[in-house]
Amino acid sequence: MKISLISMDQAWENKQKNIVLCEEFIRKSANTKSDLIIFPEMTLTGFSLDVEKIAEKEESSITINQFINFAKKYNIAIIFGLVILNKDKAENRLIFLNNYGKILESYTKIHPFSYANEDKYFSHGSYVKSAKFKGHEIGLTICYDLRFSDTYSILSTECDIIINIANWPSSRKDHWETLLKARAIENQIFMIGVNRVGVDGTGSIYSEGSMVFNANGEKLMAETEKNMKTFTIDKEWTKNFKNNFNTTIDKKRIFYKENDDIKR
Repeated sequence: MKISLISMDQAWENKQKNIVLCEEFIRKSANTKSDLIIFPEMTLTGFSLDVEKIAEKEESSITINQFINFAKKYNIAIIFGLVILNKDKAENRLIFLNNYGKILESYTKIHPFSYANEDKYFSHGSYVKSAKFKGHEIGLTICYDLRFSDTYSILSTECDIIINIANWPSSRKDHWETLLKARAIENQIFMIGVNRVGVDGTGSIYSEGSMVFNANGEKLMAETEKNMKTFTIDKEWTKNFKNNFNTTIDKKRIFYKENDDIKR
């Protein structure tokens, strides 16, 4: 499966400008015969807390409808992020469309980033989510989720790929790469991270950091074009690797669940 990762320099809270940028990346990715293209968190706005300005109703979402049209037009699956309104607060969402524009899955970020006050404006999700695509089970996570290993341990029981879309600042880029690599090794999966570049409206700086790690913690090589990397992923590689060195079979999942409170 060919996957394109887009390290997009997101125009701050400017959906129309970002739609134009996205279509250009989608066109280039489709020309390389990619099966799936993945954009960063809050794709058309950047990581903004201005819910009143950027949030959309799910049933009439301009963002969702635009990407559905792109998926159909270019015959490519798309993963993107947006903000959806709910009753009390907004939700930081990831949407996975197939190449026919059908929504395969919609995931709400489980861990809002309280350090940046995300939890004051956004409700947390309550369920891990994954989707079947091209013979793969693909787990879905967003940015700060990456710091919580239990999420990935749960997803890895079914998934052979887990994706994280992010707006992860340069000041913590070492954490980003280390955590992606760790999640790949500890769960013996392909771990994909997609991060933005540039400077956002709050002055936060982002550096290119979209990458893929395999089950052995090795960073995969990519075909590169400006702000776009294209990878080829083969789950048979993981199967063969685990036939020789499988650590996940020794996970004591029932033990972890039954002993989630420290006994004293």
